[in-house]
Amino acid sequence: MPGPAILADMSSSPLPQASHLRKNARVLVVEDDDAMRDLLVEELSDAGYEILAAANGRAGVDAVLNNAVDLIVTDLRMPDLDGFDLIRDVKATKQAPHIVMITAFGSIETAIKAVKLGAYDYITKPFEFEELLLVIDKALNDRKLHKHIEHLQREVEGKYRFGNIIGESDAMQEVLALVTRVSTSDAYVLVTGESGTGKELIARAIHYGSARSTKPFIAVNLAAVPAQLIESELFGHKKGAFTDAHSDRSGLFQQAEGGTLFLDEIGEMPTALQAKLLRVLQEGEIRPVGANQVEMVDVRVVAATNRDLEEMMSRGEFREDLYYRLNVIDIRLPPLRNRVDDILPIAEHLLRLHADKAGLDTPIVLSSEAQRLLLAYRWPGNVRELQNTIERGIALCQGGCVEVGDLPQAVHERRDINYLATAVARKLSLSELERDFIVLVLDDEGGNKTRTAQRLGLDRKTLYRKLEEIHGEQNK
Repeated sequence: MPGPAILADMSSSPLPQASHLRKNARVLVVEDDDAMRDLLVEELSDAGYEILAAANGRAGVDAVLNNAVDLIVTDLRMPDLDGFDLIRDVKATKQAPHIVMITAFGSIETAIKAVKLGAYDYITKPFEFEELLLVIDKALNDRKLHKHIEHLQREVEGKYRFGNIIGESDAMQEVLALVTRVSTSDAYVLVTGESGTGKELIARAIHYGSARSTKPFIAVNLAAVPAQLIESELFGHKKGAFTDAHSDRSGLFQQAEGGTLFLDEIGEMPTALQAKLLRVLQEGEIRPVGANQVEMVDVRVVAATNRDLEEMMSRGEFREDLYYRLNVIDIRLPPLRNRVDDILPIAEHLLRLHADKAGLDTPIVLSSEAQRLLLAYRWPGNVRELQNTIERGIALCQGGCVEVGDLPQAVHERRDINYLATAVARKLSLSELERDFIVLVLDDEGGNKTRTAQRLGLDRKTLYRKLEEIHGEQNK
């Protein structure tokens, strides 16, 4: 809801960059008194605003519908449509402007009603124009801030749209299809998978694809919170609840009200707190530490873990009832080594992001040999490790191409022994497979053609001919 205090603090100095705000702002004056309207138009024009004027509330609403307006200065008492009705009608429009109400009939009840209806602020006659200018500048600055926040919100939502998650493999296509269906419900979700597979990314995609997308997305890694502080972190506490509780503090459930709470590494939650979490999920209520009363919350929970919760249940380390409550929808993320089709698309996406961020005309590319190494590597650290590898390659490469020497040593040494499976994932033809294998053996033999021919079971003339064909293909 826009608007700070009902009455502005007139003792403060004008806001910085007020002239810039005024130069780019269009203000609508709605006033039925001709003399007052003319005076407001003249003074506000002199202050640098672009001004529109309307002689009554109905004309004011029409002006908003037909023009881009940043702020309205309106009287309260007007025929046919008073200031309160104007606020209601204007706030129902798309990109509604901020509203400052002026009236000689000032009372705290009137001010409260105006602000509750959506007015930014309220000022009573008589007033100094400097006072009005300060209120208007504050309102415009607040509107600019809100528009910036909305822009960032749209960027975040766009970043985590399903279409922006790289997953061309069949395994990830199945995951994304499930995520799309899950996002339309409020069911609790458990995301499982190895470390670095992108569990939080999936949780954010669920949130931003849901009806809760305009509400908060709050994430917490329970493994990073000391066990003795998890209860206070999740549910909040009251002043004096423990030694360092110097004031009331809201918990993450309260901060995520109406939105989504992502509990990463849920397997790290102490068993003593698991019963309290279960009650929140079942009853929708929390009890802050030190509180006598419960508080109702409306929060969707998405949990994640890289641990085997079923094995933990068998050892008594994780409550069975909590597991089944969290695991209404189970999303299992495959490791990167099991979705080889996604390796190069993810790498190329990261390279494009770097180019956009750095303002490059063309993205950095991967050499063909670097691509082969990325595809042959097992990626124990999954997508996170691939991201770090690409960042290293970008930092070290020269000439806009990431070469083999720009990749970490581990990528050189620890290759996937099942080269045929990798070739199938890359959809190589038989001739392409032969070409790559010849190049790899030649490289492994240090460029010695005689030993390469012996290993391949070819005579030297045949090897030379094939190498010439390969060289010709690379130079096309």
